[in-house]
Amino acid sequence: MLLTNEQKAILDGEKGETLAKVMKTLVMYGDAFEAEKLVPITSQYNHLVTSFGLKVMSPVYDLMQTILDAGVASGQKFSVDPRPLDKNVPANFLQNFVFNKFMYAKQDFYEQQLEKLGLMDKNAFSCTCYMDEVGNKPKKGDVLSWAESSAVVYANSVLGARCNRNSGIIDIMGSIVGYVPYFGLLTDEGRRATWIVRVKTTKKPEAQLLGSAIGMKVMEDVPYIYGLSDYIGTELDDATCAYLKDFGAATASNGAVGLYHIDGLTPEAKEQGEALIAEGAKEYIIDDAELARVQAEYPVIWKNPDAKPKLCFIGCPHLSLEQLKTWTDNIEAALKESGASKVAIPTVLTAAPGVLEVFNKTEYAARLKATGVITSYICPLMYMNNPLCKKMPVITSSNKLRTYTSARYYTDAQILEAITKGGK
Repeated sequence: MLLTNEQKAILDGEKGETLAKVMKTLVMYGDAFEAEKLVPITSQYNHLVTSFGLKVMSPVYDLMQTILDAGVASGQKFSVDPRPLDKNVPANFLQNFVFNKFMYAKQDFYEQQLEKLGLMDKNAFSCTCYMDEVGNKPKKGDVLSWAESSAVVYANSVLGARCNRNSGIIDIMGSIVGYVPYFGLLTDEGRRATWIVRVKTTKKPEAQLLGSAIGMKVMEDVPYIYGLSDYIGTELDDATCAYLKDFGAATASNGAVGLYHIDGLTPEAKEQGEALIAEGAKEYIIDDAELARVQAEYPVIWKNPDAKPKLCFIGCPHLSLEQLKTWTDNIEAALKESGASKVAIPTVLTAAPGVLEVFNKTEYAARLKATGVITSYICPLMYMNNPLCKKMPVITSSNKLRTYTSARYYTDAQILEAITKGGK
């Protein structure tokens, strides 16, 4: 790897032993991917994927403390993934005991470390840091050092920023020295599509289901998608961005997609069109039958497949303000149709603290609360990532949550029916 004089000086310890170790880590990371050089991070803020104070993650806290003790601050302020706990989310006594005394006993301590290191503000905890209400939205062409997969794919695809799917801790390492290795999705060649996907469904495909199908097919490759803009338009408005947020999260979790192009819609596809498609690209056609096949093959890993759901999570990744409003309208209408006043299954809608703050000032908040639905800033994945919750029959419209936990996936329409009619 070719390093500049400044980068060599840091590596040689001219700015201290701790910074030299951070630089060495990044150089070794880049070497593993045959990066030719390091390039400057140009985004205003960073985003960290490690947000949870798991007791077993003591090496992370030790590392953070070493950095703090050395007086090495992050070169950028940063946001962080969602908190794992919220007292408002349903949990029994034993779950609360395990969460607070064993699993996430270091949460307060770790958050104090994050604040000292450069946390944007005390509520900058969300996987959708790019929401206007959170304030960490990169510009087109910005070079990032992120690791959160759903945020990386959104930043690359919808915003036109440049970021690899980095691992946790590498994200803060890049921010500390101000550089990241130049390879993969940072390069023009790495952003070219090696798959052509043709959407030929008879109606607008479910975002989470379409993303799942594409992710499992192309894995870590870059797809160029035809036919989707026929359903979601050619402008990146609130509704389209919310769709792409959920779609991208499914491609990233059910596969390992870090970038997709949608013909006539996403920034690079609008600018370069088919020039983005690499020679010899493979083809994948998605119709109604293919989506039905994909959903039917999801495994059901509940202890009792016929159990009545005990909890429903909506919002992984976190919901947008408009999605919260839309869910409020839809839940009210479905309850009225079924002759009920409150949801039949405990239901949690999750969103960033900043989004919830704005939502709670609207008339929608009281209306949603009246239906019995809870709003939370929690990370549903972290809530369920324990032996007690693994046994719970939880339903969700998130393919990311389905992939990483025992939660069972249903489309938005199926979820709506289940929570308002009890699955009848």
